[in-house]
Amino acid sequence: MSAGSSARPIGRAGIGLDRVRALQRVLYRSAKQNPERRFHALFDKVARSDVMWRAWGDVRANKGAPGVDGVSIDAVERSGVQAFLEALAADLRSGRYRPSPLRRVHIPKPGRPGQTRPLGIPTVRDRVVMAAARIVLEPVFEADFLASSFGFRPKRSAHMAVEAIRVCANRSNDWVLDADIKACFDEIDHDALMADISRRVIDRQMLKLLRCWLRAGIFEGGVITESGSGTPQGSPISPLLANIALHRLDQAVVGGERQTGTLIRYADDFVVLCPNAERAREAQRRAAAVLGALGLRLNPEKTRIVELTRGKEGFDFLGFHLRKVESWKWRGKFYLQRWPSATAMNSIRTKIRALTDRRYTEMPIASVVDRVNPVLRGWGNYFRTGNSARKFNQIDSYVHERLAILACNKHQLSGRKWDSHFNGEWFRRLGVHTLKGSIHYGTAHASR
Repeated sequence: MSAGSSARPIGRAGIGLDRVRALQRVLYRSAKQNPERRFHALFDKVARSDVMWRAWGDVRANKGAPGVDGVSIDAVERSGVQAFLEALAADLRSGRYRPSPLRRVHIPKPGRPGQTRPLGIPTVRDRVVMAAARIVLEPVFEADFLASSFGFRPKRSAHMAVEAIRVCANRSNDWVLDADIKACFDEIDHDALMADISRRVIDRQMLKLLRCWLRAGIFEGGVITESGSGTPQGSPISPLLANIALHRLDQAVVGGERQTGTLIRYADDFVVLCPNAERAREAQRRAAAVLGALGLRLNPEKTRIVELTRGKEGFDFLGFHLRKVESWKWRGKFYLQRWPSATAMNSIRTKIRALTDRRYTEMPIASVVDRVNPVLRGWGNYFRTGNSARKFNQIDSYVHERLAILACNKHQLSGRKWDSHFNGEWFRRLGVHTLKGSIHYGTAHASR
């Protein structure tokens, strides 16, 4: 069955929308109206000119380094985007398109000195086709995804996931399965993933395209290694493929004869909030079983069951530390609060330390501040929801200290001259972006 045979035509469904959004709306409605429907006419839409241009816009906005062919986004723009997209679409329609291997790079893990995570960087050409395929496939699977999933989905965010945890925990769910999937993007079983995709998609050309990407291989150290599992981080379609695979987890934990608890998942990070320890252990058993069928496993060193009762324990999720704290106004009542985790605090301190290193003594202080401010603003905007006031004050003090040390080194002064030279008034005159006073508090819900 094709996408438009039972749904309203694109022209009528997409009044006030561009044609790409109208297409996505038709696909979503078709999938939502019939949960058993399988789509057989999707590949031709990947090569549509409007879809390709939208995909190019997404790839260009995300920037990114060149792949194994060395062709950058700037190089494509210099040679002509129109011709590039037309040639790429022609290759897709004729069946000549073949993906290149991914270029493997290792990037540092934030807040974890010495640790790295692998990224697979596709060529710009492959990234555009992947983005186009995501545009077409995403609405089909969005119709099935549960409300418990927040990562890399339209109109959903990390803050919404953390807020959902706060609301749920304050409704007497004091036991948490704090889970970590070991090397999720690198170990997803290809056959299991393709089986899940085939529940909705029977377009042979689309399925072949997805398999080609999964088997494209990794280029590292001059050698191409074939990959039998995984959807390497770094490609535009990997988050969608991971969500499709982990949809099984969402169904298993919240389904069954008896719901074990409330699952909150952001890509491969998830927690399950439960009313008692028994249900938390059952959630862990279910999760391990489902992940095993996908070729995945829980990391035993980082997976634990946490008791939140009366602030006994806390846990980290998406950069925040979450813990129940007794109300200063209503004694005996505990609220789940959140603030930047120790890892997040170490990460921002490391960045500030690097930006205010003594090698910048020859640079004007105002120029250093111009480099520091965007980092502070971005970090602060992410963590300003919740209860971060104390942590924000610590970071403001640390920035003040680092700039005072830099100024002392610049002027060859001994000590830090807090009172005489580089006091609070001096710090304010610099125009540093301060975090104090930028907190946005949510609605309170308490539990005993």
